[in-house]
Amino acid sequence: MGGSAGDSLSAQVEETERRLKAVAQVAAEAERRTAAEIKALEANLEQEQARTARVREETRLENERALQREREAKEKAIAAAEERLAEIEAQTDAAEKRVEAAERRASEAELAVADEQARVREGAAAWLREQIESNRREAEGR
Repeated sequence: MGGSAGDSLSAQVEETERRLKAVAQVAAEAERRTAAEIKALEANLEQEQARTARVREETRLENERALQREREAKEKAIAAAEERLAEIEAQTDAAEKRVEAAERRASEAELAVADEQARVREGAAAWLREQIESNRREAEGR
């Protein structure tokens, strides 16, 4: 019985050692799988970070291009407005010169009319003097 109890204990120890080795193998395999999953997750994280950085850079570049297009459009609009303003100013200057010329002609016409009126008045006065003189001679001759 003593031998059998010792054999039984040895068998239990061997069974426990075998189970312990099996558990250790399962644990080692689980550790390997976990390490592989961690590496895969880290690789995915790095890829995602790289993709995010690319997307961020592409977005930044697109925003810069959009801003540049907006600036160019604004600059074109400003240039067109400045060109139109210059045209309006040129038209205004030309209109002012035409008004000045018209005012000058009107002034000259007024002077000519005044001169003509004075000549007509002088002519009328001379005619009246002649009529008076003629009437006086006629009256003296009677």
